[in-house]
Amino acid sequence: MSNEPVPSHAPGAPFELTPKTVLLTIALMLGMIMQSLDATIANVALPHIQGSMSAAQDQVTWVLTSYVVMAGICTPLTGFLVMRYGRRRLFFLSVTCFTLASMLCGAAQSLEQIVLFRMLQGAAGAFLMPLSQAVVMDIYPKEKHTVVLSAWSMGILVAPILGPTIGSYLTETLSWRWAFYINFPFGLLSAVGAALLLSESKRDPHTKFDLLGFVLLGTAIAALQLMLDRGTTLDWFSSSEIVTEALLAALALYAFMAQMFTAAHPFLSRTAFKDTNYIIGLSIGFVFILVALGTSAILPTMFQSLMGYPVITTGLLLMPRGIGSFCTTAFVVRLMRHVDARV
Repeated sequence: MSNEPVPSHAPGAPFELTPKTVLLTIALMLGMIMQSLDATIANVALPHIQGSMSAAQDQVTWVLTSYVVMAGICTPLTGFLVMRYGRRRLFFLSVTCFTLASMLCGAAQSLEQIVLFRMLQGAAGAFLMPLSQAVVMDIYPKEKHTVVLSAWSMGILVAPILGPTIGSYLTETLSWRWAFYINFPFGLLSAVGAALLLSESKRDPHTKFDLLGFVLLGTAIAALQLMLDRGTTLDWFSSSEIVTEALLAALALYAFMAQMFTAAHPFLSRTAFKDTNYIIGLSIGFVFILVALGTSAILPTMFQSLMGYPVITTGLLLMPRGIGSFCTTAFVVRLMRHVDARV
């Protein structure tokens, strides 16, 4: 194989699946799987982290909340950063920083440290999923997108579902710290593959950045996540904190919408939201992810805290769900070759 990176596929040009294209696809998927896996792998380790850090129940949940909040805030930045700095540079830095933050999480000596490093994880990993999907669509021809993205989705769906199972095994046999250390080989292979095989995209150093829109959207996401996370322990709207967070989320979202529809260069493009298919796809994806992955965060805590199951039993109980999702997704990849994806 030559040392040249995998180029973007030109529309209408003949396509040949080369070993380099396969290796780049694997490198992209490893980064995306690592990020998806880490969203849930720490769930079953929370009781062990709580004991190790001498933290209260409502305090240790910040290990999960900090990661989700930062990922939600930073994900919309992906488009701007790609235009300004290029996709190869951004993907490499994102994987590298995520892997280093994972190592720091495993080595943390206090709850404050692990929450800080989880925030760094969430911020660095926020770009991996949209970047990997965009690159996969760029290096494969349009007629291959359905099959390739179906295979790619196996990682995004199965990884967070299997996360608690893998986390329970590592926590029981080694330590909760290995739920973070496990990211090292994935991150190393993904970073090396991206550095060697991923071609750089065109950059525009004059790309405008809507700072006000970003701040408003980040505030809305953070306030909403805090409200949902702390509502169960503060009796929801009987708490002034929850009321404040709800009002802040609503006002920030309203201000963001006003900014998006009036600014000359909004943070999120208005054009995309004029596409009916795009809106329908977002809505279906939101509901699906909420149902499919939301329970992955709830079930481990329920099994351990309410039902009293040990960590390894919790992992075994969650395993059939991951196996079923993997088998179904693999079947769908073959089915979509013969059936319209809309069906």
